[in-house]
Amino acid sequence: MKNKSLSNIFKGDKVIWMVFFFLCIISIIEVYSASSSLSYTGGNYWSPIIYHCTILAVGIALMVIVLNIKCRYFKLITPVVLILSALMLIWVLLAGQSTNGASRWISFAGIQFQPSELAKGALVLAIAQVLSAMQTDHGADRKAFKYIMWLSAFIIGLILFENLSTAMLIALTVVLMMFVGRVPFNQLGRLIGFLALTGILLISMVMLVGDDKNIREELPAKQNLTEQTVVAQQQDQSPGFFGKMLHRADTWKARIKKFFDNEYIAPKDYDLDKDAQVAHANIAIASSEVLGKGPGNSNERDFLSQAFSDFIYAIIIEEMGLIGAIFVAFLYIILLFRTGIIANRCENSFPAFLAMGIAFLLVTQALFNMLVAVGLAPVTGQPLPLISKGGTSTIINCVYIGVILSVSRSAKKKKETKVTADKLAGATA
Repeated sequence: MKNKSLSNIFKGDKVIWMVFFFLCIISIIEVYSASSSLSYTGGNYWSPIIYHCTILAVGIALMVIVLNIKCRYFKLITPVVLILSALMLIWVLLAGQSTNGASRWISFAGIQFQPSELAKGALVLAIAQVLSAMQTDHGADRKAFKYIMWLSAFIIGLILFENLSTAMLIALTVVLMMFVGRVPFNQLGRLIGFLALTGILLISMVMLVGDDKNIREELPAKQNLTEQTVVAQQQDQSPGFFGKMLHRADTWKARIKKFFDNEYIAPKDYDLDKDAQVAHANIAIASSEVLGKGPGNSNERDFLSQAFSDFIYAIIIEEMGLIGAIFVAFLYIILLFRTGIIANRCENSFPAFLAMGIAFLLVTQALFNMLVAVGLAPVTGQPLPLISKGGTSTIINCVYIGVILSVSRSAKKKKETKVTADKLAGATA
């Protein structure tokens, strides 16, 4: 009876379940370790981890509900979720709560959440439907490209000015979905060229408009203020046109210049207060060695302002060493390739495109977070999916895993797969 009850809960692909289980265990351990600053300021050592475990429990409960929904029903909710996401994104632009100079949060019935987290999934759902509905024997119909562009431009445009990194990752996911959706290569080529040109123009505008001098000069040396906090204070004092459209230009310019600044600075001259996040992340990684210091033994967690979120991968490296870092990265790679196997077994194209789109969302964000932590990408606010401490992002990422499990469980399989399975069963008998 116990085995049957467990099988009713753990439905779907067992490899995806194992990856999710390992990510959750690592998340609980590392968030517990990295939340020492929250525990100190809050006066309660257990409060941060209890909150995180509660959020995970809610996410897992929703994941189990979602994986029991047959994937064909996801088509029915797409228009509702898409319209709801668009309305919330407009809401957050007009009356969103500002954090570190960016309006990304809204509150409803006492619950605070980021609409962009929901909008990502809604866009993937819509694109999966467009690609599946317009598939031909030679790939996607050329008109599919136009519909995808209109949908993507609208959703990504609403996110762009408040969360540039999220908009870029969603755009990358869209391109990858069109690639697996067999959109004609000449259309994809033009799109990639257009995105490259747009990126160059946007960076040029940021470098012209942004002003990073005050950020570097006015950052107090003895106060534990992050660069983002100072930027937020400055932006609150200087609205205007770009205060509404490109009000994050100062932050973006500072991050870009800092990333491409290759000037050597001697260790004794390095300003730990000005570049606190990057500096302490580098110290955490440099002191880790192969096996690390062991779970709970991090030193830099007390100095890294986002040790439990944006820079948790640096803490993972410090505590678990190179082996732990490779293991965590490998889990996300397994998630991507296993989802590819699940998608390849689907007879219908919609669940295949949906599963791959969700996997692209999770894995590209994870890899980007890791690149930031090790200094190979500019600093952004992207958390590590399913590991970083979070609220709505953790819950929605659990729901995304539930969608992949639903596809693995309920999507109609190719006949070739069934025939092969029957042959193998006959040969074994």
